[in-house]
Formats: sequence, structure tokens, C-alpha cells
Amino acid sequence: MAQVAVVGGGWAGLSAALALKEAGADFLLLEATLRLGGKVRTLRQGGFLVEGGPDASVRYKKEVLELAQAFGLEPIGTLPQKPSAFILRKGKAHPLPEGLLQLVPGDLRALAKTPLLSFPGKLRALLDLLLPRGSKEDEPLREFVERRLGPEVYNALVAPLAGGIYGGEPDVLSMRAAFPQLWALEQTHRSLLLGAMRERRKRGSREGGSLFFSFPEGLSALTQRMAEALGERVLLATPLLFLEPQRGRYRLHTPKGTLEAEAVVLATPAPQAAGLLRPFLPEATALLKGIPHAPAATVSLAFPEELPLEGHGLLVAAGEGYRVRGFTWTHRKWPHRAPEGVSLVRAYLSGEEARLSEAALARLALEDLRRFLGLEVRPSYTYVFRFPEGMPSYRVGHLERVGRLEMALLKAPGLFLAGNYLTGVGLPEVVGSGRRAAERALAYLALAPTP
Repeated sequence: MAQVAVVGGGWAGLSAALALKEAGADFLLLEATLRLGGKVRTLRQGGFLVEGGPDASVRYKKEVLELAQAFGLEPIGTLPQKPSAFILRKGKAHPLPEGLLQLVPGDLRALAKTPLLSFPGKLRALLDLLLPRGSKEDEPLREFVERRLGPEVYNALVAPLAGGIYGGEPDVLSMRAAFPQLWALEQTHRSLLLGAMRERRKRGSREGGSLFFSFPEGLSALTQRMAEALGERVLLATPLLFLEPQRGRYRLHTPKGTLEAEAVVLATPAPQAAGLLRPFLPEATALLKGIPHAPAATVSLAFPEELPLEGHGLLVAAGEGYRVRGFTWTHRKWPHRAPEGVSLVRAYLSGEEARLSEAALARLALEDLRRFLGLEVRPSYTYVFRFPEGMPSYRVGHLERVGRLEMALLKAPGLFLAGNYLTGVGLPEVVGSGRRAAERALAYLALAPTP
């Protein structure tokens, strides 16, 4: 028997297990597959280093940086490019305005100069400086941005950026849950533009390569270090088939036998967590099932020549007739991801297109890339990664849903949740989610009566 069983070997589960180890707790980590890391998947082949899932974390959120530093991993920044990224709108690639804070302009000069917006669109955005503060407790992203900055800013700038983060349909994302910092800007500064200008001065810029970071061997280098630290307490190819509360403990049924634990951290995607809780926590199951997830996929295409590309990548605005949400020019974004003189391009897809077969996804990504380039390029290697659960969508009311979920879990003392469907989809939030779940499990063990 273990004191704590951690179910799921993504970064949430790995972080929870590390926190338990640091505290001296007896634990086991169960992972259903033969590999750890969850959506973090790095492949090295043919001289290329390919990220299947996320390709970076951000420096201004310290959870991943601190974890990497504890293992002696040195981060690398993106290659300097100016402009660093483009948005495809009305058939033309336009540079992202400099000085963005997440999704919104934080530099009035850059806003005035950007060709992404018409003159009337820019004037409407500047009206934000005079508008009163909103009165709603929460509202959808589209409604919020159009109220503050106008529909043109939303369609041309915010929607492509938000779609690149969450996938799915960005219109209905909750401001308080999905973009709490932007929501707070209006509450604190009244003007969204003035608030963004002040806040972005505290951060690095995209152009200097200081905002995003990875590692020389890709993000999976951190997965490997975490796995090595956990050692034999990790059980691979051990799916949890059935979770059974049993007189103050939990019985975990797996194909390899039955385990017992005093506490459990479920660090699986929400749909799997819902299935495990269904027999004894119907309210929590319903709440978990109510969090929408959009399937996602990435296709990396390696070419034997240098393609005519600029910046780090391209986001695609709605209505352009493309199926991909955007491209990353990997060889221009990161050092040493491709041999000299060749190109590595990554396409990101979400929603219904991401449900296609690997062959169909590869064909679709290549067709959209050829259309953008106006060239009949042929890849030498193709790498396809599919994520059926994809990304959770934080709809209006998500924070209240999470609060009700925590209340529902009180009926199962010693059971805790971790994952990207709770309080943030980024890697720092995922790591923080795992550590918080471990801290709650440790507090429970300290207070729980001895059976």
C-alpha cells in the first residue's frame, strides 16, 4: 500500500509525484501508456528535433523555470526575429503589432502603424481610453474585446491569437477563467490599452527572444529528468481500470493487480477522470463532463531546402479558407532544430479537422502550406501527432464549475484532481496544478485519523 497514488504521467502527475517525494511521502505513479509526459512529446529523427505538443513555456510564469533549474536544465530562448510572427488576413501576411500583452495591444504607436487594422478600426480601438469600466462578473472573450476595442480588433488580432492558445472556438471563452490578467486590467486600470501598456513594461518582448523558452533537447528533456528522479515509483503500462473507495482508503484496480492508497491524485484528462469517478461521485462526473474539449493535432513537415519564410510563424484569421489554425517555422524559431540549409514547418489544427486520419492531416497541412507559399514544395519527412482530448475550453461560468467540483469532491476525502482543465492550460499552470494537488494530499494525510 502507498500513502498516495498519482494517476497519470503527464506534467501534472509528474509534478505531483515530485512534490510528494520532496515531502518524504510514500507514493506510486501509475501511467496507462509506455511513456511519460502526456502532451509533451519530443522526437529526434533524421537530424530534426520535433515537438508534437507544446513547444515552449513562458518566462514570466516561474513554475517550469524553477523545476528546470532544480534539475540543472538551462533554458534556451527563441531566435531573434523581427517581426517575430504574422497574421494572415484578407490574403496577406501582416506582422503582429509589437508590444502585445497576451492578446491585446500594449503599444499605441504599434497599434497606429499596424496594417492589420483599418483607420476606422484603429479609431474604434482608441475609444477604449474613454469607455467606462464594465459591470458584468464575467463575459465571453468576443463580447469583452468588442466592447472595449471593437469588432475589427477581435477578428483581425485577438481571435487568431486566442485560437492558437485554446483551439476550438475562441468567441465563447470566459474572460475570468481563460484570460484573468486581461480581465483584471479593466478592473484595475479601467482602460484596457493603458493597463496593457503599463503591464507589458514588466515583461520581455517577443522580438528579443526572452518571452518563450524551451531546452536544447526539447521539452521532453524535463520529462526525462522528472522520470529519473522518481525512479522505480513509476509504473508504466498500468492503466487504472476502476477506482473504489474503501473505508477511508482507495482501492485501485489495474490489469497488473489491485493497489491500495490512503489518498489519490487524479492527474488524467477530464474525460478519463469523469469515467473513474462515475460509480461514486455522480455530481463531480457531470461537472467534469461539462467542460468541453476540442481535439487537436500537429503536423511537422521537413523540407530539404530553405523556404521563403519570415519570422517565427503565421496565424490564420477566420474566413481565409485555410484548415490549419497556424504554422510555426520551427527552424527559424529555435536553434538547432533542423540541419543547416533545410526547413522544418509545424502546422497546428483543432476542432473537426483534427479528427482526421494521420494521412489526411498530413495532406491537409501540406496543401495549406503550398497555398500560402504559392509553391509545390515536397517534404522529405512528415510527423503527425494527434490529441483526441485536445484542449479544454473555459466557457463563461468555468470558475464557478471548478468551485462546485471542489465541493463535490468533499464527499470523497483523500481524492484530489490536477490537470489543464482546472485553472490554466499552459505548462506552468499544469505544473502548479500538480503541486497543489500533492500539497492537499499531504495536508489530508497529516490530518486524517489512523485507520
